[in-house]
Amino acid sequence: MTTPLYLEPLEPTPRRLPGGRALAGQGLHFARVEVGRWDGGSPERQPCALEALPQAAGPLLEVLSAPRPPFAGLALDRPSVMGIVNVTPDSFSDGGDLFDPEQAIASGLEMWRAGAAFVDVGGESTRPGAAPIGLEEEIRRVRPVVAALAAAGVRVSIDTRHAAVMAAAAEAGAAAINDVTALTHDPDALAVAAASGLPVVLMHMRGTPETMQQDPRYADVAFEVFDYLAERVAACEAAGIARSRLCVDPGIGFGKTVAHNCSLIARLALFHGLGCPLLLGASRKAFIGRLSAGEPAKRRLPGSLAVALAGAARGAQILRVHDVAETLQALAVQRALDEASAH
Repeated sequence: MTTPLYLEPLEPTPRRLPGGRALAGQGLHFARVEVGRWDGGSPERQPCALEALPQAAGPLLEVLSAPRPPFAGLALDRPSVMGIVNVTPDSFSDGGDLFDPEQAIASGLEMWRAGAAFVDVGGESTRPGAAPIGLEEEIRRVRPVVAALAAAGVRVSIDTRHAAVMAAAAEAGAAAINDVTALTHDPDALAVAAASGLPVVLMHMRGTPETMQQDPRYADVAFEVFDYLAERVAACEAAGIARSRLCVDPGIGFGKTVAHNCSLIARLALFHGLGCPLLLGASRKAFIGRLSAGEPAKRRLPGSLAVALAGAARGAQILRVHDVAETLQALAVQRALDEASAH
């Protein structure tokens, strides 16, 4: 049996490199990769120049460099921002802030006017330790917010793991589905997502919100998350959801330690090998506080911006954030510096 092969672009740069390739058709380029081999035992990772790659790596290299088609009508030639609107009383960062539908709608409109490419509306907290809520309650929370934002021309994604909520949000005008369980939690989710015709974000999570932070372990977190997402992409394709409708998210903070999160962010370019747009959601998460002075969630903006810029530098096309205007400002400065260094 052949050991699976992985390619991780190393040191993406805005400069065009001799013999290099564009990363997922964006303005980043790479001329070296780390060649990984892993069959469940000890992983092997070796840096390699593109011209020295084995012939078997050719198709993987083409996937890494191919431009991605638009996602829900969004061009993916530069990083975009997805704003978070939690219509919940108990989300880890902003629980209760937007529980009133009118406040949630106003916040979503403000994010859209600030330049968000998506407004991600969720009615059930999936923070560590969160307990599930009833379907009727989740629909009651999100449907009026999705409908009002969509009617105002906002590109809305629905953050849910329940098929009935996906269907209700699609009917209300949602433009995409964002499922933290990659369409595995609800047995009807694959069929409903396929029938909706909507694009889908597939996220990796180990366990459930109640259990996911109970001593998570991986032999190699990046390879294991990659394999899981590859399996979910294949399952979606088998269910009639084309790869062009899929986006992947490694699930920072969902069944991972601080070290796991840092490794996934550092090796984020690996996930372009799935041939899908890449979403990074790390805004205000607990590992940022643990890496700093133990700051509470609402005081983690500097760390959130650092992670967003690190993700953009590794080719993440969508950054899911609480602080839209601040993130877009940071990206604009990074883009100007990149353009200056590219000439």
